[in-house]
Formats: sequence, structure tokens, C-alpha cells
Amino acid sequence: MSTAFEKRLASVGVRYRSAGGDYVDTVLGRAQLPELQSARPVREFRWYKGRTFYSGWYWSATTGAHVIYESRLELARILLADFDPAVSGIVAQPFQIRESVGEKVRRHVPDLLLSHSDGAVTVVDVKPARRMTDPLVREVFDWTSELVRMRGWRFEQWSGADPIELANVRFLAGYRRPFTVAAELCAPVLELVDGQLSIGGVENAAAEIAVPEMVRPVLLYLLWCGRLATDLSLPLSAGSPIWRVMKP
Repeated sequence: MSTAFEKRLASVGVRYRSAGGDYVDTVLGRAQLPELQSARPVREFRWYKGRTFYSGWYWSATTGAHVIYESRLELARILLADFDPAVSGIVAQPFQIRESVGEKVRRHVPDLLLSHSDGAVTVVDVKPARRMTDPLVREVFDWTSELVRMRGWRFEQWSGADPIELANVRFLAGYRRPFTVAAELCAPVLELVDGQLSIGGVENAAAEIAVPEMVRPVLLYLLWCGRLATDLSLPLSAGSPIWRVMKP
């Protein structure tokens, strides 16, 4: 590691809020990942009449806690992260980075910090596609990307997903809470999948063990959990093909 590299890691400031709510100031090279993974949003959220963005709280099945979002686009990215079995942690507004560049001080709060089961970390910034070419946005994202990669993390600029896939994930998210389904049906429904080709086929085959109103939520929950899979590029329906996902 070069001296210039080390000096920069030691000069870039990082501020975050601990799990207890206290503000902590450190530098990029010393920022402890476990503390960032349990951090509270570093920026205060305010709701007021006439606000053009839609903020709120999303309950994450991945973390078992609420994750805050500032816009519907951020919520969409959180939904996809929550659905991704490779994501093990989601933190919104995880920290602020700041650096003196000439006579100017740059500051930025990334939108998300995603932890992955393989140990990787991704810092995400969300912006509508129409703003991705804005010179000011590009400057901030390029600077953030450089710093994040110095720390050994990945950087992602996200502006949306396939609308059909997103609609399917949003629908499946309604079944992400285990207590909303009949847990005792999960194992027998999984056994039936091997002999059927579609969601409707499994429902018909399960008619002897439960009514369709109980079977379908179980199927959708198993799709959300990744125990089952289907083609999410097409609208979900009774005719959607379905298959089991074999865990390693």
C-alpha cells in the first residue's frame, strides 16, 4: 500500500450514528464495518406537507427490522435487496463521507450499505435515470466510487429495474412475514412441486391437504424465501412455471 493511499484513507472523514444513537467521527481507513452494519441513519428524516418525495419505513425480512427510505426509488432498491438471498444486511443512510479538495469540502451520504453472505460490501447510491448524466451527480458518484473502492468495497449506481420483475418482487414482498402463512404446509407443498409444472398445478394437487386460499400464500412465501423459483421477467399467474431451488 502506497504512502499516498494510506494518507488519503487517514484523511477522509466518516461520520455515522452508532446502534445506541451516538454520533461517531472517524476516518475511512479506521471505520469498523460491524459498527456501520448496525448503524442508525446518519441523517435526520423530516416529513412535511407538500414534500415531493415519499419517505417511510420498510420492514425487512433480511434484518428483521425497519429500514428507512426517502423515495419510492430507494424503496424499490431496498425491496430487491431484501429479496436477494445473497444479501445479509441492509442499512439506509449508513454514514457521511467528507474530504477537503482544494478550498472546498465535499460531503456525501450514500443511500444504502448492503452486506453480502460472502463477506462483500456494496455501497449504493440511488438516482432517477434522468439525473445520472447531471455533471454534479456524476462528480459526486465518481468521488464516492473512488473512496469506496479504496476501502475495498463495491459501489453501485442504481436508477431502476425491469418494471415487471419489480412488480413481481413487490407483490411477493406481501408474503415475506412467516406468520402470514400456514407454516405446517410448507414441507408438504414443497414435496408436491416436484410433480407439477405451475403454481396452479401445485394448488390443484394440494386440494386434498388444504384449500387454495391457504396454499397460494405458502407458495408465494416460498418464492420470496428462495425455496422455490419462477420466471420473474413475466407477470406472475397460476400458469407461471415453478421449481424447487436446491440449496448447496
